[in-house]
Amino acid sequence: MAEAAPHTLPVLVFGANGQVGFELRRAAWAPGLAPLGLDRASGDVTDAKAVSAAIAAHRPALVVNASAYTAVDKAESERDTAFAVNRDGPANLARACAAAGVPLIHISTDYVFDGTSKTTPWSESDPVAPQGVYAASKLAGEEAVRDAQPDHVILRTAWVFGAHGHNFVKTMLRLARERDELRVVADQHGCPTPAAAIAAAIATIAQARLTGEGWTPGTFHYGGAPATTWHGFAERIVDRAAARIGRRPAVTAITTADFPTPARRPANSVLDTARLGQAYGIPPADWMAGLDRVLDDILDETQGVGAKA
Repeated sequence: MAEAAPHTLPVLVFGANGQVGFELRRAAWAPGLAPLGLDRASGDVTDAKAVSAAIAAHRPALVVNASAYTAVDKAESERDTAFAVNRDGPANLARACAAAGVPLIHISTDYVFDGTSKTTPWSESDPVAPQGVYAASKLAGEEAVRDAQPDHVILRTAWVFGAHGHNFVKTMLRLARERDELRVVADQHGCPTPAAAIAAAIATIAQARLTGEGWTPGTFHYGGAPATTWHGFAERIVDRAAARIGRRPAVTAITTADFPTPARRPANSVLDTARLGQAYGIPPADWMAGLDRVLDDILDETQGVGAKA
């Protein structure tokens, strides 16, 4: 765990080894702010005493909760674990932050919506209706944050990918090397979102809170643009990686019914990000440009080139 320089204000990041947590640790923060990353061993969000002790020890100017149980299908059979991390963890953080007078930024998900009751992008004012254990646990985490710490921002996002951790991009790259055909769902719509873009958005929000300029608490949506499908996302991944991996398998469109899973996936996960733009001047992420950077990082590493600057 890196230590912040004495003249900086620490931003304490729980879940620092996840996709977004990793990017938060290497994001471009405003002068005077520095991230302090805690992994599960050093900052288990399910342990209320450990959370309070970490906040007391580091005296952060702001806390970011990037920890989450994200195994959507496994959550159907691991309900207690999902709720411990996604509900009780944010509750512990929110209570500890409120007691210490520290603002909290918490990351949530598009899964809080039912994914079927509208075909246009979801706004923050739309009614929530989680359809599975993972979704319900994430909504419960949002509610816990709102109940315990008014000085918060909840950032809902979707289809997160990066060079670090497990995600759709890495799965498609692995399968593209192994198979001549990839069968990918084409009737689920959403917004691929680079983890690095989420980290940059959080850094912008944090700066607004700590400078007192433009801070607006509440719930916001952040995702990539333009909207696409899992099939469209896969096509782009395979197209951009083909020259590097030396092959280009076919990407065949299938329906959700063709690929049954324990947990129900939203047919529409597209998020309306206008409110975040109005409050903080943060535009939707350019996921195609983000994908190119992530592919460079992954493929340079796997091919022994080393990450590009």
